[in-house]
Amino acid sequence: MVNPKVFKANESNSINMLPGDSKESPDESFSVNKSSEKDTLVFIDEAFLSKLSKYFGGGKYIRFDRLEFTKKLTNIEKLNLSGVFLYIAPPFQSQSPTKEEEIKKEGYDRLINRLKEKGIVIREGRCQRLKINEKFEYNQKAVDILLAIDLMNVPLKNPKIRRIILVSSDSDFVPLIKNLFEHGIKVILYTYYEKNRNSNFSRSNDLIKSVYKYKLIKKEDMLQCRLE
Repeated sequence: MVNPKVFKANESNSINMLPGDSKESPDESFSVNKSSEKDTLVFIDEAFLSKLSKYFGGGKYIRFDRLEFTKKLTNIEKLNLSGVFLYIAPPFQSQSPTKEEEIKKEGYDRLINRLKEKGIVIREGRCQRLKINEKFEYNQKAVDILLAIDLMNVPLKNPKIRRIILVSSDSDFVPLIKNLFEHGIKVILYTYYEKNRNSNFSRSNDLIKSVYKYKLIKKEDMLQCRLE
């Protein structure tokens, strides 16, 4: 097996940022006891990961085990997995749900229950539907805020954690990543991008430069954790 290519970013200037409101902090499942220098927390932007699985699958989602996928990442980094947090929004439901909406919600509920059974902590936002040019568009709301709050609370809830893994491609997290670095926490980014300008996965130089190091997710990473 070929070792994945590792990218290390140059140091960048820090940005001071105050921790989030404690009332919005994660519940007790966020805390890690007796942590060591090798312990890590993994934060997954499910919208990004799901989009990538569909891209790798040629238009069809690759069904893979999120927990096994996460374990694979931590094994590559030679870290101990102490907690997995996944950020997602349920499918839109109108006041009188259509049959299609009900089917999507049932599938979503089954997925969430399986993830919870595996010990993955689920942070749910909501789905907003907007009508633009006579067409409906759907957007996730509050998901990024929940992820940002959890990142800000790592130094407070888990002061012994020194490495975290972030699965995302969102440059909005750059200030938070720099803030974590000030607290002695190095962020390892697992992401994906292509050089093609027309690609749905473009590179964010700001995000790349802000992290301790980053690696590109490969199709094989999902296939090796594939669900039957």
